[in-house]
Amino acid sequence: MMTDIMTIIWKEFRELLIQRSGLRGGWIGLLILVGVFGIVFPLQSGSEWLTSPTTILMWSWVPFILVNSIVADSFAGERERHTLETLLASRLSDKAILIGKICSAIAYGWGITLVGVITGIITINVANWTGMLQFFSPLNGLAIFWLSFLISWLAAGLGVLVSLRAASVRQAQQTLSFAFLFLFIPLMILPLLPENLRLIVANAVQGLDFQLLGIIIAVFLLAANLFLLILALRRFNRASLILANNP
Repeated sequence: MMTDIMTIIWKEFRELLIQRSGLRGGWIGLLILVGVFGIVFPLQSGSEWLTSPTTILMWSWVPFILVNSIVADSFAGERERHTLETLLASRLSDKAILIGKICSAIAYGWGITLVGVITGIITINVANWTGMLQFFSPLNGLAIFWLSFLISWLAAGLGVLVSLRAASVRQAQQTLSFAFLFLFIPLMILPLLPENLRLIVANAVQGLDFQLLGIIIAVFLLAANLFLLILALRRFNRASLILANNP
């Protein structure tokens, strides 16, 4: 089945390259995102960027945006382009199609996130060279690496599940936008709070055991991702999708 999964991943990336080249500002938008998160923010924060918990939160947020920008197209886009029936009529197994689409979305979001992180490390070292290489602490580096992967997986699993039943890419994007707002409202509200409340929140955060919190969050995300994967596998029915595509 691995060969079939790789076939789907290759197909998805080939279509994504074509789609991005045809979208005005597609690749430019990605460069801007990497530039803002990997150059502008590190320059503003200085070496503190490597030690601040905010950096971990930021790089947990970025892959969700990246995956959301493409995953709505996974099945709804095939349906709109009238290529879904051809895909479902192929010899590829249901699991290979579904897992391949999820893996391609994860690779896209996680891969670009890691490029942004590496760009940030380079920026910090070039702008604040101290004679030796500056890097994240092992704990912070590990947290960014795995949390960005688990968040990418969460967005991919949720997006594919929504796209399976969405009548159009637009409908899938709208549904995923609500999910994005629900998950990240706290991060968007925090800068708008009065200064005294922000200080209270900051003091409360500083008193947390980040190692334990990170483990709890990682375990929760892993469980949620496995649940979404199992749910998607159960809802993926080739016969019903073909019938839905040909009312």
